[in-house]
This record gives sequence, C-alpha cells and structure tokens, in this order.
Amino acid sequence: MLYLSGLSVALALALLPSSSEALKEGDCEVCLSFLGKFYQSLKDNDVKFTSDAIEKALLKTCKEAKGKENRLCYYIGATSDAATKIINEVSKPLSYHVPVEKVCEKLKKKDGQICELKYDKQVDLSTVDLKKLKVKDLKKILDEWGESCKGCVEKSDFIRKITELMPKYAPNAAKARTEL
Repeated sequence: MLYLSGLSVALALALLPSSSEALKEGDCEVCLSFLGKFYQSLKDNDVKFTSDAIEKALLKTCKEAKGKENRLCYYIGATSDAATKIINEVSKPLSYHVPVEKVCEKLKKKDGQICELKYDKQVDLSTVDLKKLKVKDLKKILDEWGESCKGCVEKSDFIRKITELMPKYAPNAAKARTEL
C-alpha cells in the first residue's frame, strides 16, 4: 500500500509543470506574438489544420518575416538558411489547437534562444528629439520604413530624410510635431 501511494505521488509530481518550464512575464515575447498572429491568420483564412498545411503556411509567412520574427523563423528552421529543423514542433501542436503559450514553452526547452528574443523598443517620433538620437537609431527608423538614405553623410542628412518621410510613414507623429 505504501508503495502504491509513493508511486501516485511521484506520478502527480511528474505531471505538474515545474516553475522553470512555465513562461514568466515578458518571456518569449516574439514567439508568443508571432505564433499568435500566425495561428489567427490560419483561422481567418480557413486553412486546414493538418501538420503539412500549417508547415507550408509557416514557411510562406517566414519568407516575409523581418527582424526578430525572421530570427525566430531561423531558430525553428523555417528559413532556407536555417541549420536545424524543429518546424514540426510548431506545426504539429498547432494542428491540434494547442495554445501558443504551450508551444512556446516547448520550444524554450528545445532552444533557449527562442525565448530570449525581444522586440526593440519603438521610438515615439511625435515627442523624441531627433538630434539627440544616434545615427544608428536614425538608420534603424529608415530601415523599418523600408527606406534608405543614399548620399547621407552627416547626422543632419538622416534627420532631414526622416522628417521628409514622416508624413508618409508616421502621419500622426508628423502632425504632432508640427503642432509643437
């Protein structure tokens, strides 16, 4: 009888998720966001929830991913230059409608780098003093807009280009800046 109760306690402990496995606040920011949007797009587009269909859709989505989301795709093997292929660790659970949080927890166990990905802090263009930003940050703003600054040599050139393009890419910020 004692043997049986010890076995049931061991089984109960094995089934309970340990605190190290559960995601903490701020963990897996990119994974949760990207896979959440991806899963929603599958539901919106009435994609069949088979592992193969999800894998094909994920590969297609990852081709268009940029920045940190592209890095996530690389880590799970959904890019052409990826060294490992753990894409089935995403497609199979999603085919069974496993919550995205659980998928990211499982990916964290496979590769800890996945949950270390964080989005870069966004610059509030309506209030920031562009003159106080580094050239690297100014280039990053242009890059996020898909623009480049050919012939820009000095910081003032980058600032001029950003203020020139702001009404197109950040109209609210441009309007707020003119009201100041």
